[in-house]
Amino acid sequence: MLILPRLLVTVIGAFAPMFSKRVFEHVKLLRVGAILAPGKRTITAVLRAMGHSDDLHFQNNHRVLSWAQWPALRGGRILLRLLVHAFVPTAPVVIGIDETTERRRGGKIAAKGIDRDPVRSSHAHFVKASGLRWVSLMLLAPIPRTTRVWGLPFLTVLSPSERYDQHRGRSPRTLLDRARQAVRLVRRWLPEQALIVVGDSAYAALERLDAVRHAVCVITRLRLDAALYEPAPPRQARQNGRPRKKGRRCQPLRRSSPTPRCTGRR
Repeated sequence: MLILPRLLVTVIGAFAPMFSKRVFEHVKLLRVGAILAPGKRTITAVLRAMGHSDDLHFQNNHRVLSWAQWPALRGGRILLRLLVHAFVPTAPVVIGIDETTERRRGGKIAAKGIDRDPVRSSHAHFVKASGLRWVSLMLLAPIPRTTRVWGLPFLTVLSPSERYDQHRGRSPRTLLDRARQAVRLVRRWLPEQALIVVGDSAYAALERLDAVRHAVCVITRLRLDAALYEPAPPRQARQNGRPRKKGRRCQPLRRSSPTPRCTGRR
């Protein structure tokens, strides 16, 4: 049995309902070892830091991540509440959202796809990357004794390739669909806090922004010449032709004016 200090018991014990009693003993060992292990936090490094490098059944600790079944969404909810309570108990909760590609190979990794590598690509050079695409949500909060805002991840959502969904008879969902679903999930987790979501230009789709505008405040980057329109005017009686889908176009954003001159919805 691993005996922990009271502070660690309070933090780690919050995740106890996710695991069985037998598995949770290995979880405590791995979490404390991940804090103490220098360098890469592999299972082997964790066991070595905890003095368990000579255990005969060391494979049981590997099976916590490979075989054991535990609800990841429940863990993300618990982790988010702990982070909010520790760093932003009263201020508005600012959530950063971004995607990342985990480079994985192998025949059993069926959800992998081929996407653009944002690190090695440029405007004139396109580089592909094969792997798993994840949508990551993180709490943006100031950490004591630091001068910068840190991103503390609490939830990752897999965005499989279109071929993966079609092979299983499901309608493919885009990266923006996964992001919209994750944002609304966080809104249900924090129903009372003011929630602000910050993302890059990849999440600047007006249709997706309109789907979450009643739940959260979204801050994203648009082009200076982005085409913004007012809502479509109501259809008049005996009006011919198809119904309008958009209204008058707003004036483009100028450097001298902070917002586009548009009175309707953006």
